[in-house]
Amino acid sequence: MKVDIRIIATSNRDLSEAVKHGTFREDLLYRLNVVNLRLPALRERPKDILALARHFAHKYAEANGVPFRPIASVTERLLIGHSWRGNVRELENTIHRSVLLAQGNEIAPEAIRLPDGTQVGPQNNLPNSVSAAVQAASAVATRGLVGRTVADVERDLILDTLDHCLGNRTHAANILGISIRTLRNKLREYSSSGLAIPQHGEARLAG
Repeated sequence: MKVDIRIIATSNRDLSEAVKHGTFREDLLYRLNVVNLRLPALRERPKDILALARHFAHKYAEANGVPFRPIASVTERLLIGHSWRGNVRELENTIHRSVLLAQGNEIAPEAIRLPDGTQVGPQNNLPNSVSAAVQAASAVATRGLVGRTVADVERDLILDTLDHCLGNRTHAANILGISIRTLRNKLREYSSSGLAIPQHGEARLAG
């Protein structure tokens, strides 16, 4: 039977180099490599970073039922300065997380965090005025954490995120940047200590 098909293939590897090292078949590369389009890394497309970040801010505010907050100008500079090794997926998860963490009328720098809690973007590459603003905002955000243990802060972040997701474990794990297995282990630990854990479709009562 004759068929008429077109194949579109993508890779984040240098396939020519892979062929040289014997980790990719040379004949397959030549069969696929008719029209070759190279998509630059996200860090090479700063205008795309801001356009995508704004799109994700709208998308996840609506998805989570929280007020839309625009991205502050100082935060946009921070986003542009980050390397985004995970490209668009990393940016999307970071903005999703910031939508839930942000307070006030804008998404400020303190809401832009990596899964391990560190600040996004190399602050030493920012202009002095921007760096000072980021440091001041970070100081405000961390002031309420002084005197608390890391375990307490982690517990509150996990449970608050689960509240925002109305008990959806998969959604919460994605926002937090941890595996669903790790999240479930943490929740079992909290439950055994007597804490109320939101079930699917539920959130803890305030207070």
